[in-house]
Amino acid sequence: MKYLFLVFTCLFVSFVSAQTDAEILKTIYKTSLTNGNSYKWLEHLSNQIGGRLSGSLNAEKAIEYTKEELQKIGLDKVWLQPVMVPKWVRGAPEFAFIETASGATTKVNICALGGSIGTPFGGLKAQVLEVKSIDELESLGKENIEGKIVFFNRPMQADLIQTFEAYGGCVDQRYAGAMEATKFGAVGVIVRSMNLRQDDFPHTGSMTYGDIPVSKRIPSAAISTNDANLLSSMLALNKNLKFFFSQSCQQLNDVQSYNVIGEITGSQFPNEYILVGGHLDSWDLGDGAHDDGAGVVQSMDVLRLLKESGIKPKRSIRVVLFMNEENGLRGATKYAEIAKQKGENHIFSLESDSGGFTPRGFSFDCSDTDMNQILSWKELFKPYLIHYFEKGHSGADVGPLKTDTNVLAGLRPDSQRYFDYHHAANDTFDAVNKRELELGAATMASLVYLFDKYGLAN
Repeated sequence: MKYLFLVFTCLFVSFVSAQTDAEILKTIYKTSLTNGNSYKWLEHLSNQIGGRLSGSLNAEKAIEYTKEELQKIGLDKVWLQPVMVPKWVRGAPEFAFIETASGATTKVNICALGGSIGTPFGGLKAQVLEVKSIDELESLGKENIEGKIVFFNRPMQADLIQTFEAYGGCVDQRYAGAMEATKFGAVGVIVRSMNLRQDDFPHTGSMTYGDIPVSKRIPSAAISTNDANLLSSMLALNKNLKFFFSQSCQQLNDVQSYNVIGEITGSQFPNEYILVGGHLDSWDLGDGAHDDGAGVVQSMDVLRLLKESGIKPKRSIRVVLFMNEENGLRGATKYAEIAKQKGENHIFSLESDSGGFTPRGFSFDCSDTDMNQILSWKELFKPYLIHYFEKGHSGADVGPLKTDTNVLAGLRPDSQRYFDYHHAANDTFDAVNKRELELGAATMASLVYLFDKYGLAN
């Protein structure tokens, strides 16, 4: 019986080796769409564990769950890589209102920005000054800002088709708004949510105080797009209105956490590494289904799909579930540091951190020579409507692995709905489409297969 099994295995491997690249990709897509695990894994991460803020109990649960699931796949190695991460806690739910006269108030939707301090006990109330940019603070000067709450109200640019470009064009007010407003004597900051849709969901995200002493820091919160429009219109009628908000968030000491890593060891070039990954942490308002539960489960399923499709990689394929992308990038930094210490040669690294929507293609950080090889594969993806193969940003977590000779890439799904959910309470499992998620996993696995087979061009 053992002899027959060995014969069958050899015949199966020979059959896979004889298949064309197009046939291999067809097998990968069929396996993902008919026998994928990504949606099942995401359901557990989202509904059984929930939001996975760095340093939280839920983050610990997610580490243990994904480690156990990777072990079930039958990988050659699965391990945890220790990393110290920041621990910020939101505390009690935030509360805010606009006051036009004594006793005349309108409740609005806000959430504390990640890393912000809380308001004084009992909350903070002050006049509001609306600005469109950090640069505008300089022109207004301290005499117009001191003692007020600065309201940053620059929306994402609606006419930019690339929504990540629109996000990049206004995220500075969220990240550095409080730090800059403090210099002019502001007592608090309210920031329009990074969202192209008009709704009532405030969107959190990381912010910084730079080197400002703790005693001089001011609270910072995001306001929903609907309420940002409301506040702006009310300010146009009454410059003297006041804004009240209360939040009890705080920054605690760093805590121990882990990156989760699994590997299929290469049969011919075990010291050449291909990495696929996403970040396991998320913000706490929703369950992080799109950001980045989708990327996590897609990356896990890449290795399972290769095994299920009968592909025996020549190079070592690693899945890395990074911890702390959202508010520190500690996991990515630690992984790259250890890889450098060990002299590991990461020839290709692929990240999924743009949501679980329909895949459109990839962006690549690479040489022209490697890009030409990648473009020669483009026709293989045409049956799956994957058409976007461009040079550009790869991903935050794989970025630290960049060298002069390797290739980094990011999966690029359709991004038009991504910022409807990004960092908000509606980033939940029900917002993810099973088929779109599985198409993304197959698309990633297909690119990994090609890089494993052909390696770098130069």
